[in-house]
Amino acid sequence: MKRSGVIALLVVFFALAAWETTCRVWSIPDFILPVPSRILAVAVMQAGLLLPHAAVTGVEVLAGIFISLMVAVPLSIAMFAHPAAENAIAPFLVASQAVPVFAVAPLLVIWLGYGIASKVLMAAVIIFFPITVNLLEGFKSCDQEFRVLFRLMGADFWQTLRLLYWPWALPHFFAGLKVGVSVATIGAVIGEWVGAQQGLGYLMIQANARLRVDLVFAAILWLSAMGLSLWVFVGYLERKVISWR
Repeated sequence: MKRSGVIALLVVFFALAAWETTCRVWSIPDFILPVPSRILAVAVMQAGLLLPHAAVTGVEVLAGIFISLMVAVPLSIAMFAHPAAENAIAPFLVASQAVPVFAVAPLLVIWLGYGIASKVLMAAVIIFFPITVNLLEGFKSCDQEFRVLFRLMGADFWQTLRLLYWPWALPHFFAGLKVGVSVATIGAVIGEWVGAQQGLGYLMIQANARLRVDLVFAAILWLSAMGLSLWVFVGYLERKVISWR
């Protein structure tokens, strides 16, 4: 393991040890702040309860990622090909992130119901912005000399996009995708908080109402593991797809 990885593990270990020690020394009740060892125990022992809800949230996140990619990639290409379209669309992109997600979530529940659709759309709204912006900036960052070379060789826009712009923008695309998948659970969970019948967000609300703070933290631990797994998977894809870096 690299030195940076060892240092990160040591920081996490000492932080958890300090948390555990503080809670035990000051006798902090579990319904206020449970110790890390109890959270881990609940996350493992209550896996039968957490797993079905995690599966629902996972489906919502994956569907949100898929929809955001289907929207973000063509939108980035369109804005790059037509600067006038970028000028027209950019304010709406910024507005989609400026409006608090808690303000949008109730509307989506009203429009789409308490099912999975509103949660998927909420996740997609959060994910597509970093993908769109990063991919567009990747297209724009292409070296002007290469653009001139392709133009002199008679390549049209779509040939240049496939052979030059897209490979050039891939690092930016994966950077945006990493950001998107790491926050993907936020949209799904907020949608579940507003109105749902299943999912980790729904479970957290129910556990909080019963003062099961340890179960709330266990759900957060599962959500963190889900986001970290997606981030690692995207990093793996990045290394495979752009192996020339």
